[in-house]
Amino acid sequence: MKLWLIAAILMVTPVRALACEGAVAVCEGTGDGFALIRDGQPAKVYVDADAAAPVRRVATDFAADLERVSGRKADIVHDLTGGGDIVIIGELGHSQALAQLGIDSAAIAGKWEAYSQTVVARKAGGQLLVIAGADPRGTIYGTYDISARMGVSPWYWWADVPVVHKANLYVTAGTRSDAPKVRYRGFFINDEEPAFGGWARQKFGGINHDLYGHVFELNLRLKGNYLWPAMWGKAFADDDPENLKTAQAYGIVMGTSHHEPMTRAQEEWHRHLDTGITGGKWDYTQNGDNLRAFWRGGIERMHAGGFENVVTLGMRGDGDEPMTEGTATQLLETIVADQRRIIADVTGKPASQTPQVWALYKEVQDYYDHGMQVPDDVTLLFSDDNWGQIRRLPRLMEGKPGETRAGGYGVYYHFDYVGVPRNYKWVNTNQIEKTWQQMDLAYASGADRLWIVNVGDIKPMEFPLSFFMDMAWNPEAMTPEALKAYPARWAAQQFGPDHAADIGDILTRYSQYNARKKPELIDAAVFDLPSLSGMERDYGKLADRTETLSAALPADAKNAYYQLVEYPVVASANLYSLYFHVAENHRYAAKGEPWANVEADAAEAAFRKDGALADAYHALAGGKWDRMMSQVHTGYDNWQQPDARIMPPVSRLTVKPGTQLVRPKDRVRQTVSPTAASDGQIAIEAEHFTRKAEADGVRWQVIPNLGRTLSSVVSLPQTAAATTDQSVRLEYDIDVKTTADAMLHLYLAPTFDTRNAGGLRIAVAIDDGPAQTLSFDLKPDTPQWSQAVKDNIVILSAPFKGLTAGRHTIKVFRIDGNVVLERLVLDTGGQKASYLGPPETPRAK
Repeated sequence: MKLWLIAAILMVTPVRALACEGAVAVCEGTGDGFALIRDGQPAKVYVDADAAAPVRRVATDFAADLERVSGRKADIVHDLTGGGDIVIIGELGHSQALAQLGIDSAAIAGKWEAYSQTVVARKAGGQLLVIAGADPRGTIYGTYDISARMGVSPWYWWADVPVVHKANLYVTAGTRSDAPKVRYRGFFINDEEPAFGGWARQKFGGINHDLYGHVFELNLRLKGNYLWPAMWGKAFADDDPENLKTAQAYGIVMGTSHHEPMTRAQEEWHRHLDTGITGGKWDYTQNGDNLRAFWRGGIERMHAGGFENVVTLGMRGDGDEPMTEGTATQLLETIVADQRRIIADVTGKPASQTPQVWALYKEVQDYYDHGMQVPDDVTLLFSDDNWGQIRRLPRLMEGKPGETRAGGYGVYYHFDYVGVPRNYKWVNTNQIEKTWQQMDLAYASGADRLWIVNVGDIKPMEFPLSFFMDMAWNPEAMTPEALKAYPARWAAQQFGPDHAADIGDILTRYSQYNARKKPELIDAAVFDLPSLSGMERDYGKLADRTETLSAALPADAKNAYYQLVEYPVVASANLYSLYFHVAENHRYAAKGEPWANVEADAAEAAFRKDGALADAYHALAGGKWDRMMSQVHTGYDNWQQPDARIMPPVSRLTVKPGTQLVRPKDRVRQTVSPTAASDGQIAIEAEHFTRKAEADGVRWQVIPNLGRTLSSVVSLPQTAAATTDQSVRLEYDIDVKTTADAMLHLYLAPTFDTRNAGGLRIAVAIDDGPAQTLSFDLKPDTPQWSQAVKDNIVILSAPFKGLTAGRHTIKVFRIDGNVVLERLVLDTGGQKASYLGPPETPRAK
């Protein structure tokens, strides 16, 4: 390389700001900024020939991205002779070009995964776009950031998102830099059979390094760095020797799941039995020598290959079950100590210099609660309850994060789960608003070392996964306002700005509808019939809207739209239609009404449509995604999925030939009023408060769409100390028609007492009467918890004797944080069974 020429060729000077505002903004058109693409010709891409493998690889990706946008090949060069516009991609301290440029690197030097982007002029003519990383991944993120802003979605391969061709693209003057707030950010491919696994075997011949290359690229484009690989009957390092090398080439930090210690897949224990090490009892008290040898092999493999890992510590039972019936704290402390001795012995350095994590998953949290001592450098990974509610977080003292430790804290979250009370694996059922509320609480509590989410098959969790990773990069930037804008912003990234608002709203609506009750929990009898009718109608309208919008999109966007929007919406709507018609069939058959046969026909048609929608998905892009939507989602009769799709049973009545079937007049749809409140009850959405009071820095925040109906109200900051003086409250003016004994019901999102302080509290009063403190304390695998997660609601009730007719004020007092208020219902004797509760009452004037 002729780097000695750089000093004469380059002149680092500021470039005049252009009409497209902001430093290093990527803008379509021509201007006097850095020309990424000029008249269809992309800029050259420079990378040092001896750069680290992940840096060389991302330079190749960036050149390919330029070709995707411009339609012409972008050259990769290793010297800077001559003029013209060149993109320089390099790592500080490992790039001769960056060393010669003399660009100010103070903003990123020494910072984990930081990057800067700078436009500078050249004496020889043209300009440079310099992408500098503090380390290889920082370089990668800085490069992919430009790719995303010039129109290449992270989902270009995984969802066939089209890249819009641009003949001219330029970058404005200045410098910008960024770095992550959470150190390790990633996802867990889990519960991957039959969908992901079947697809991978058909397309790639297995879950191998060819497939993982796409996974790693997606992870990095989402600004992640960490992965727990697929593990149902699989062993990442053993299945394909190239898997670990490929992760290293991409710059991915590998881990193993919460129950797979010492970089060993659980499946490896059941292989290679001829070695005399693996197999036998997965019991440390009876087979400790073999277990230690097995674990040593994992660390030796990591160390010999120079692979970057966060090592999982601890031990659960074989098959992701509890290790013992009780809480064997001393035994687990011994296991962790022995594991750390192995790490130190193999690596030749203190164990504290190897990143380690202990996952407090399910019963393992009991060890933490009972005071188990874990070395300070180990990251404590708190978990949710598998249904989106974080169970425990660092203890808080006087409203401030406590228990600081060198290893820090993290969170293991779920978008997918196999287990009680029911698997949920098919389509997205996760509201990003819920994810925000829980992860905001986690970050404010000090959990900023490691965030990982169980994402199932990756598809169709594209939307919530994108949100999780974006928030993990900078939780502080994901404000309530940014949360509200996110769906439309994400839709614009995939489909452009023209329909972004509508698509974002559809994504929000279907996420909310599916969160009301996960599809696998639905059947013909789970809802009261009027509620099922109303939800089926709402979903049908959303499906119609979704299909109408599809017709307005350009042809090259339709595959992506079907995957990201149309299939999950229309298939979910069809599922509601299926069960509604089954329920109607049962109702009419019980009455001997021949119309039951019409409803049976409609139900069977919906079942056929369910299969046809999946077939259409599998046919997209020449069969690229065949089998990806093969997850069974009908016919459950316990927590575990059926082996095959099952048509719900319907009844058929014998009808004389030629009989004209007439729809009965008592059809449920005609009995439901979507607006009028029932007599004797007043329903209020939480955001429709009349007044609010805030104090001591604690404020109320409406979170649109969070919950089952309209929105929710939370108190911020969520880590604020308990409020005991009634100074933080919401007030609702109501008009009561008749004097009666009343019951006030608060509808709350399920949440956990993450402080382990005996439950979460909220108080209510009417007018100036005494406040009644209400509380709940969800515990996994209890009937209360099971009902709460199945219905996605906790309802607390307070009695008010002899409430008189007339104007009153309901007061809701904050006590604890992490209490999410969705709606209030005051019942004076007229409440009827309804899954979502009564429709909102017109507000008191």
